[in-house]
Amino acid sequence: MKGLVKRFDGRTVLSGLELDILPGETMVVMGGSGSGKSTFLRCMIGAEIPEEGSIRLFGREITTLDEGGMNDIRKKFGILFQSGALFNSMTIAENVALPLQEHTNLDRDIIDIQVKIKLELVGLREHADKYPAQISGGMKKRAGLARALSLDPRLLFYDEPSAGLDPVTSAEIDRLIVDLSKKLGVTSVVVTHEMDSAFTIADRMAMLDKGRMLTVNTRQWYDDLRRLPQEGVEALPEDQQLIRQFLRGDAEGPITRRRALTNYEDDLFGKPSAPPSAPSIVPSRVV
Repeated sequence: MKGLVKRFDGRTVLSGLELDILPGETMVVMGGSGSGKSTFLRCMIGAEIPEEGSIRLFGREITTLDEGGMNDIRKKFGILFQSGALFNSMTIAENVALPLQEHTNLDRDIIDIQVKIKLELVGLREHADKYPAQISGGMKKRAGLARALSLDPRLLFYDEPSAGLDPVTSAEIDRLIVDLSKKLGVTSVVVTHEMDSAFTIADRMAMLDKGRMLTVNTRQWYDDLRRLPQEGVEALPEDQQLIRQFLRGDAEGPITRRRALTNYEDDLFGKPSAPPSAPSIVPSRVV
């Protein structure tokens, strides 16, 4: 990604982002609420088209592709959605089989074998005939991951894989991400604000703040910054102070100082905001 700019209704959400993701690595993209993580992910998978900049996947520029060309690219990567996004009317096995039925000419027997292999990878083979309503939140995440793996992708995107999970289940998902990267050699991009998870799985980490890319660096660099004693903080650039506060979850720092600068009185009694000039939902790509 080079010079990525995305705007909604004239408001800049992503501002000139740059990021190179290396084959076989796990890249963690993090940031607070409203930092632009979800929009960044949607641009990476071709669900949103940026106003400026370049996004290349597998050697192809995706910002200029039509829907047919983008669908060809999508077959090469998998996505684990935050909620799992399983079809409730289908069993776990049927959910995993669906991409194979839609995008391959494999015989049913071969598809059944592939489904069992993918479910075994995530520890769900014995639950193949259950429906999403019959399994836990963590199992839904694993089932969604099995479906994301169904077409043997070279690249996996994870949207908040640990969100809403208890600490033990979250740790199991983290271990699964690491194991799959080692066993299958896939490249992983993980969008999260869960710091325990990020430091467990990351090779490199990228920090977003208000649509800016603050720093892309190794996990060790971020860990060293997180552990820096308080007496050394004032000498850091403000961006690094902000990153450190986020990593540690401190109540005091640049993030909270910035929030305190907003004028509550003006917001409460000032000029009312104008209604949006465009529909809240517009097509992201013309077919």
